[in-house]
Amino acid sequence: MGETFSGLVTDGPLLVAAAVAALVGVVSFASPCVLPLVPGYLSYVTGLAGTGARAAAPAPAGGGTTATAVRTDVDERSSRGRMVLGALLFVLGFTTVFVAFGAAFGGLGRLLLEYADVLTRVFGVVTIVMGLAFLGWLPLLQRTARLSARPVTGLAGAPLLGVVFGLGWTPCLGPTLAAVNSLAYVEATAGRGAFLGIAYCLGLGVPFVLVALGARWALGTTSFLRRHARSVTRVGGALLVLVGLLLVTGAWTEMMGWLRSWLAATGFAETSL
Repeated sequence: MGETFSGLVTDGPLLVAAAVAALVGVVSFASPCVLPLVPGYLSYVTGLAGTGARAAAPAPAGGGTTATAVRTDVDERSSRGRMVLGALLFVLGFTTVFVAFGAAFGGLGRLLLEYADVLTRVFGVVTIVMGLAFLGWLPLLQRTARLSARPVTGLAGAPLLGVVFGLGWTPCLGPTLAAVNSLAYVEATAGRGAFLGIAYCLGLGVPFVLVALGARWALGTTSFLRRHARSVTRVGGALLVLVGLLLVTGAWTEMMGWLRSWLAATGFAETSL
């Protein structure tokens, strides 16, 4: 790809695009068609689907509650560790898909540099349309169409379920992915596109892992997002429309050009390396 990792992570415009991609990933997680399914996904990938909490064993005559408490504590830690591992494998599965998408769109951008201006505006229009769909203003684009394949429950099937999630969970992820892939195309290299794919997956995947860890504030945030699902959707749709407008008008290209010039003038790139 001809670009070092250090070069990627010290490129100011790329970092701005990555921040947008990560934010879009968080919006995807918080969307009403993903967030309510998080507990089910976590149970499925850890092989706990359909199993209820085990009843506590009765204390033996003459005492023995300490042993029971220790065993319960060990079981809880083991279940928690299994859930976190399952979440990580699930995230790895869909990360593979989305990074491939980003690299493909970035590579496409390099191949079509001659038509970059026109195609950037076209992708901007697509992003605006997807944002309007996310807002619920285009019912025809809100039909659920997803793969029905279900791999075996448990850790072995967790990465495959992540791949199925990445390939088939539309239109919920489609609108947000349109924005990320549009930015990947603008970056015009496979490496940069893949970097944006990773940023998007961090935004989408880290909340899965935090919920699996049982972080109290993460669970509280999830509950808050469920109560305000409509507002979250509106904010996400508005964000996509904004990104699309910046691409269509050429403002994104101008902003990134200004940022590159400013970084060059201040010597940021040289001092960072």
